[in-house]
Amino acid sequence: MDLKNFLSEKKKIVDSALKKYFFVDKDEPKIINTAMQYSIFAGGKRLRPILCLIAGEICGGLSKNIIPTACAIEMIHTYSLIHDDLPAMDDDDYRRGRLTSHKKFGEAIAILAGDGLLTKAFEIMDSKVVKEIALASGTKGMVGGQVEDIITSVHSIQYIRLCSESYGGQAVNSEQKLKEKLEYIHVHKTAKMIEVSLKVGAILANAEPKKVKAISDYGRKIGLAFQISDDILDIIGDKKKLGKKGSDIKNNKLTYPSVYGIEESKNKAKNLISNSKKDLKIFGRKAIILEQLADYIVDRNY
Repeated sequence: MDLKNFLSEKKKIVDSALKKYFFVDKDEPKIINTAMQYSIFAGGKRLRPILCLIAGEICGGLSKNIIPTACAIEMIHTYSLIHDDLPAMDDDDYRRGRLTSHKKFGEAIAILAGDGLLTKAFEIMDSKVVKEIALASGTKGMVGGQVEDIITSVHSIQYIRLCSESYGGQAVNSEQKLKEKLEYIHVHKTAKMIEVSLKVGAILANAEPKKVKAISDYGRKIGLAFQISDDILDIIGDKKKLGKKGSDIKNNKLTYPSVYGIEESKNKAKNLISNSKKDLKIFGRKAIILEQLADYIVDRNY
């Protein structure tokens, strides 16, 4: 299967569905609707809604029953990016080669545009999966990961290494805790939303529990690999292709490269991808596209 063409066709389906939610409502103040449209149609890959659709399809579901929830997931993802870019968080001026929302509309409208996307998501998603998505995107998921991402500084790594001789085994234990914290941040900040995208697609297709678990396990692994790859690209990626300047080093972020180095980080991502494919055996040949997507996650250059 030609993965590039497949993703392009699925992206068109998602974009077409999203347009129906943003170009028909005349009741909202024009500025907030314009700001929401600006970010939701900023050229994203639509990975999460596409994963949701694929999961539903390989479990025997109908896309028409899954697309509203897939769009809702993309709205939640976009809201998180708007807020991530704010000066109080990552302080980024560009996203996907365009001015970030707060640079275009001001901080207040950007915050409200994110709020609008989040609440609109819960307006349109299927009621069967509200709790699953709320858990993945809230304080037990994405929001919790973002909090830890903000309060954990890479300087703590330097401190641990400087103290290693003075404190003996205690420093080793401290470094292990730091690695555990790093995994917690990446799993919650990024992997949870990728995992739930696949999980709810399977749920909406009325998949049997063992298939829901298998596709969720796959999603958690590729989600972690996706964030590791993002960390690497933030350092060595082509900034023009990325459409933004790398900000992890500037913001002293705790990342896989900052703890393990680039080469070991690449190896960890590849191992996660390899293991994720084992979770797909239950689906047989239907899951070939998910295997290809797993490889794409670590091979991509933006």
